[in-house]
Amino acid sequence: MAEETIDITATETTADTVDTTDDANTQAASSLTQQERDMIAQMPYEEARDKLMQAVRALENGGLSLDESMRQWEIGEALAQRAQSLLGAVRAKLDAAQAQQAQTAATAGTQSNLQ
Repeated sequence: MAEETIDITATETTADTVDTTDDANTQAASSLTQQERDMIAQMPYEEARDKLMQAVRALENGGLSLDESMRQWEIGEALAQRAQSLLGAVRAKLDAAQAQQAQTAATAGTQSNLQ
């Protein structure tokens, strides 16, 4: 069985890169580059979901080194956050639409909706 890993970029990246910016402490242990994080942040829901499923499959299939497993896990976490963020935004829009509909329904057929 061939091992399947998810690479969200077309180029190879290494975990040896050290981030020297102010937020280095929060991302020092991550193998994801800022470019990869930016790519994930721009993904539509369906793409993030599909790549997340691929990352999970790669981890479930096993056969990865510890470093490869950690990278797949980090990619999966970032993709899951992206998908969850998009779902939250849709949920907020639906809640707002339902609230507006409920408000409109309360005045339907009355003189107040004509003003």
